[in-house]
Amino acid sequence: MTIRTAVVTDWAAIWPFFAEIITTQETYTYDPALTYEQAEAIWMSPSSSPLARTTVKVDADGKVLGSANMYPNRPGPGAHVASASFMVDAAARGQGVGRALCSDMIDWAGRSGFRAIQFNAVVESNTRAVKLWQSLGFAIVGTVPEAFLSPTHGYVGLHVMHRPL
Repeated sequence: MTIRTAVVTDWAAIWPFFAEIITTQETYTYDPALTYEQAEAIWMSPSSSPLARTTVKVDADGKVLGSANMYPNRPGPGAHVASASFMVDAAARGQGVGRALCSDMIDWAGRSGFRAIQFNAVVESNTRAVKLWQSLGFAIVGTVPEAFLSPTHGYVGLHVMHRPL
C-alpha cells in the first residue's frame, strides 16, 4: 500500500466513502447535504495555504482505500499548528489505513515546520478514532460538552486533541 498526494481524478474514488461517512452523521460535523462539488472543494482544497495537502492511500492495484487532508489549523499567528481530517472506506477499516494516513501526516507536519498538531472536533463517541489518535501521541486537551448530535448516541462531546512535534 502506498500513500501519495491526491490528484483531481482521485475525487471520484473518495466521494463514495466521504458521502457515506458524512450522511451517517456519527463522526464528522460536515453537512450531510453537501453536494459532490461542495465536498470536493472542501476535501481536495482544504486551505488556501501553500502548505495544504490532500493524500490518498492506495492498494497495490491503485484502489483508493482512504484519504487525508492537512493544513494549518488557523491563519496568521496560529499557522504554526497543523490540523487534518481523515476518511477511510468502510471496506478498508481495521487494516491500518487510518494509522498510516495519520503517521504520514505527522511526518509531513514535522518536515513542514509545524510545532504541533491539533484536531479541533473529534467526536467523543468515535472511540476507535480517539484510541488511535492517543496511540499516536495525541492527548485530549478539552471537550466541548454536547457539541455534536449523534443519531445513535444523542448529544456527545467534541474533543480537542493535541500533539506536540
